[in-house]
Amino acid sequence: MNKFAIIETGGKQYKVSPGQKIQVEKLGVPAGKTLEFDKVLLRADGEKVEIGAPYLASSKVKVKVLREART
Repeated sequence: MNKFAIIETGGKQYKVSPGQKIQVEKLGVPAGKTLEFDKVLLRADGEKVEIGAPYLASSKVKVKVLREART
């Protein structure tokens, strides 16, 4: 099953899948906390694809912050 979403945060777009780890711009959220991204541009679940205009109103991507660091 090919399940993913495209989200926007920090002025950038990211393709995310369940269980995937990504690095994004500083969020100001402590490690261990959960966060929801509500700027979802696209959601795909197998053959079903939804595209926002520009965002999907009822979609959110829930994430857990693992750490905050400088790069």
